[in-house]
Parts: sequence; structure tokens; C-alpha cells
Amino acid sequence: MNEALTLLRQDQWRLIDQSTTGILMPAIESFAIDDTLCASVGSHLAPATARTWVHRDTVVLGIQDTKLPNLEEGVEFLRSRGYEVIVRNSGGLAVALDEGVLNISLILPEKERSIDINRGYDAMWMLIRQMFGDFGKTIEAREIIGSYCPGSYDLSIGGRKFAGISQRRLRKGVAVQIYLSVEKSSGTRAELIRDFYSIALQGEKTKFVYPEVRPEVMASLSELFGVPLTVQDVMLRLLRQLKENSGLLYSGQLTPHELDLLPGYYTRILDRNTELTKP
Repeated sequence: MNEALTLLRQDQWRLIDQSTTGILMPAIESFAIDDTLCASVGSHLAPATARTWVHRDTVVLGIQDTKLPNLEEGVEFLRSRGYEVIVRNSGGLAVALDEGVLNISLILPEKERSIDINRGYDAMWMLIRQMFGDFGKTIEAREIIGSYCPGSYDLSIGGRKFAGISQRRLRKGVAVQIYLSVEKSSGTRAELIRDFYSIALQGEKTKFVYPEVRPEVMASLSELFGVPLTVQDVMLRLLRQLKENSGLLYSGQLTPHELDLLPGYYTRILDRNTELTKP
């Protein structure tokens, strides 16, 4: 954990807050921005960066989800429920986003040696534990069977998952990304993903084992802590911890160099999504 702490403690943290301004932005752009930041931070043209983002009703699929036997029917179901559907460029499976879910990306430079993948996960886990330490509840990192997008770094309290972590590595930059279910019912989100898999599989056997989603094993932070937390409440907690782990915390935007890079990364992920996202 000491090595994870050294990742959190940066001389500077730049914060790019799109938790409010990014709501109307297509989620596909968020992943292009993180790739852009990986290239910039990895080249030491920008400091370590924390980016926060929130999107309206969107289901973000993983690459493995595109191999579902009845994917088109599953996607049509999600769209009929009012959700946008995209495929991300980092690992994992389907995740549901809405205005009660805060996404945090920590973009870190690989310096003298590469950042071990578990070290990146541990850094995010440690940050979340610091942010909510005052509630006195144990936040575990282990796979929660029955959750959507299950993984060894599912974050949970009392066996109920509220967050999942993924990583994206590009040009000596590492983006550690987490979604935090803050508001509303995570069970409702889980029901949506459960029904998506049911429609996209239709009982067919596949080489890859997709999760059998059980809504009762997922919860929002508001449900777990028994208080009505909001995304902005969590933003304040994040700011406090970044400040404690930094010599300098400042609010910033994409630099001119990053704005030049962004269209290229946006086009790449857009091309990957063309077949799926066409009406």
C-alpha cells in the first residue's frame, strides 16, 4: 500500500472537473479525453491529472460485450429504455451511467519504471477509502459475484458493490478509472444490465461467461451509508483528498497541445463505435 500512496502523492494535481459541464457531452468523448490526457501526462507535458465526469443515461459496453450472439437486440432494448450505448476502449464489461454516477479518472505518468497494474488499482482504492473514512465502514476490494462488470477490484461495503475500477495505458500514461454509484438505486441499474444480457444471450451458450447479474448485491453510496449523498458532496470529498496528497492542487482545462491531440483520439474511438452506434 505504501507504493500506492506514492502514486497518490504528487507534486501537483491538476483537476479537470466535468461533473457538471460534461453531462451533455457524449460519453464517447470522455474516453477520447482520457486517451489524450494519457499521451500528454505520459510525455510529461502536463502534471498528474484527476478528471471527474458525469453523463446522462448511457450504457458503456466492454469489448467482450460486442461478441454477444444477439447484441443488436440487446442494444435496441437499451435504446428503447432511453439509454445511449457505446463501447469503451478499456477493460471490463457493461456498466450503466446516469446523473447519479460519478466517474473519476486519475491520469498518472510512468516515470523511472512502469506502474504495476495492481499498484494503480490500489491507489484508487486508497483514495476512495480516504474520501469516505469518516463513515467508519470497511471498503473492500474483491470480486462481487452477481454484480455487473465484475472484477478483482470491485469496491464494496458489506458484500454490496458500489464501484468498479478499470485501467487504460497509452504512451507512458496510465488512466485509472472508477465509476462511483452515488445517488439513486444501484439495483435499478443492475436490473437494466441483467435484462440486457438476457436479451443479448437468449439462453445461447458462449465461450466467454457473461455475468448473471443479481441486483441485490449492488448498492449506491447513499444506500450503503444511509445518508442522501450527492455527486457534488463526493466532489468536495475528492477535492479535500487531492489537496492533502499534493503540494499544489489547481483547477485546469485541456491545454492547447491536448486540444490538438483530442480529435485524433476521438476519431479512433468513434470508428470503433460506428457499427454499434448507427441508428
